[in-house]
Amino acid sequence: MDFSFSKAPDMYGAFHISILAAFLVTDVLLFLFLKKKPEKTLRKAIHVMGMIMIVLEIWKQWFIFTYIYERYTMWFFPWQLCSMAMYLSSLLPFLKGKTEEASLVFLSTFSLFAAVMALLVPSDMLRKQVLFTLHGFIYHEIMIAESLCAMIIVSRRKEYRFRPSVVMFLIMAVIAEVINVIGHFLMRNINREPDMFFITPFYKTDQPVFDYIAEKLGIIPEIIIYLALIVLAAFLIYAAVRRFIKAEEANENGTV
Repeated sequence: MDFSFSKAPDMYGAFHISILAAFLVTDVLLFLFLKKKPEKTLRKAIHVMGMIMIVLEIWKQWFIFTYIYERYTMWFFPWQLCSMAMYLSSLLPFLKGKTEEASLVFLSTFSLFAAVMALLVPSDMLRKQVLFTLHGFIYHEIMIAESLCAMIIVSRRKEYRFRPSVVMFLIMAVIAEVINVIGHFLMRNINREPDMFFITPFYKTDQPVFDYIAEKLGIIPEIIIYLALIVLAAFLIYAAVRRFIKAEEANENGTV
């Protein structure tokens, strides 16, 4: 099972670009296929994809400790921003009211942004292990498919708000930081500690641009800016979707 590339694929190399192009075409066709589906079908699709993501996560944890690391590390603890789609989508049938609304908006904004960024900058996904690399790309493509389903569902509702999803995101970030703190004192090794949401308060981030901000302003200010920009990016997606929906409604009604 430990099939390997001769070397880890390069970011924006032939392998990476080919997958991005294939996913782009797939997502466009998928959106056209899903846009007229009833909400019941879309909700079921989200739930099924969430369960598939759980299976993929279990496989990933097994693969990591069988073929990559010889001892336990919390770096791949399943509480990154991209992990949240797995939990929300698998729990969707059991969510009601404002929690359900917040989850759908979260999936269509925060999760979409996280998935796209992970695919565009897959530095930790491009590894020599073929199956592990493919797992990372497939997992994030499933996230995008879920986001499209959630986006179509909320677009059909007269009102849906962005603020509850922000509250949900901030609660998740607080939990992530608690995991980071606990993991730091448990592992006491930078190579084995968690960095959930990439906001550990103990070490300067290695993410482009934000590493410079941390160096100039400090780790805590950088974390605040980082989280604020994620919220901003999610809001821009939310605003763009609402604008697109209004344009679609105007076209259907024959108005300009």
